[in-house]
Amino acid sequence: MPTGSKRTERCSFCGKDAFAVRKLFSGYNAFICDECIALTHDLIADTPAKRAAAQPFKLYKPKEIKAFLDQYVIGQEQAKKTLSVAVYNHYQRLFNPEASAEVELEKSNILMLGPTGTGKTLLAQTLAKMLSVPFSIADATVLTEAGYVGEDVENILVRLYQAADYDKERTETGIVFVDEIDKIARKTANPSITRDVSGEGVQQGLLKILEGTVSNIPPKGGRKHPEQPFVQIDTRNILFICGGAFDSLDKIIARRIGKQQVGFKVDQVVSQIDDMNALLHQVQSEDLLEYGLIPEMIGRLPVVTVLDELSDEAMLQILTEPKNSLIRQYQKVFQMENIELEMTPESLVAVVKIARKRKTGARALRGILEERMLEIMYEAPSYRNVAKIIVTDECITDNAPPIIERSTKSGKQSA
Repeated sequence: MPTGSKRTERCSFCGKDAFAVRKLFSGYNAFICDECIALTHDLIADTPAKRAAAQPFKLYKPKEIKAFLDQYVIGQEQAKKTLSVAVYNHYQRLFNPEASAEVELEKSNILMLGPTGTGKTLLAQTLAKMLSVPFSIADATVLTEAGYVGEDVENILVRLYQAADYDKERTETGIVFVDEIDKIARKTANPSITRDVSGEGVQQGLLKILEGTVSNIPPKGGRKHPEQPFVQIDTRNILFICGGAFDSLDKIIARRIGKQQVGFKVDQVVSQIDDMNALLHQVQSEDLLEYGLIPEMIGRLPVVTVLDELSDEAMLQILTEPKNSLIRQYQKVFQMENIELEMTPESLVAVVKIARKRKTGARALRGILEERMLEIMYEAPSYRNVAKIIVTDECITDNAPPIIERSTKSGKQSA
């Protein structure tokens, strides 16, 4: 420390002098005490993952898990029940090792099938909100066989390891959602002279990870940091949820059902089966095999659940009912400008009709609202004395201006 009286030396942060603390460190015209150092260390280390790790694990019952999913996901009752039971059984097995010692319980990885925009990713994200376990979402489309351009299969575990704040033990009890799993189907059923490095090769790389193995992962990612030491992660207790649209799988199922018919009108029977939902619910292993999943992959995904295509009523509910519904989000944005936003029932029906034509499920709703609300949101911050904006069906179908109610001293006045 610099020379001088210790009574004049005070911590530059808390103001305590050298006699009130155990240690006072000096710097360039400044001091810091050991208490402030400890406090700043705790603040820096206080990450969301660390807070989640500090919370005691609570094993929710299947009905409690489904009730939480109901707050964010409309419809898909069967899929929510399947997920709730699978997650409950997985953690029952994991946190009661003495009960499963007599009979070794195997984990049940899940395969979710359904058209795009039906809520596969949303279901997985909502589970992550509820459970105090590490959770990560991986995209199967970027994965390639080891040694080729793209991401290695082990990078799925790297993301989970990072979500667990580099805690090995918590990583080994996490959940991984592998999206777009149908995009790694075999390109052809016939043997090829070239390697299928982004299809069957990825499936083969996933086999041991899905089943349970000790995998060496690079904590910072794959090939960009070859000098880093590997971390060994045991995947036996990691639950894998795989999702995919499996486009045209319904046609494969329809052909199989048609082959079971005997007579001269088989082709007519197949053509009459146009309900995709009903067809997907009849999926069997042989259909997935014909689609391009290898038999070993199918065997490691024993729980199969199907998400139904959204009806008009379900899409209307998605707009207004969930906690994070689109209409509530827009109302919150306008509330920041002290403006009340109202959308008439007819305007919501118009949004659903346009979304139905785009055939991308609930994803189309956000895009339509962004298009139709652009001008309104552009003008709203510049409005003066506006109390309420009413969006009608003409605003959605014809891009007509909304009804504006201005605030006056005596009350509201329509403009």
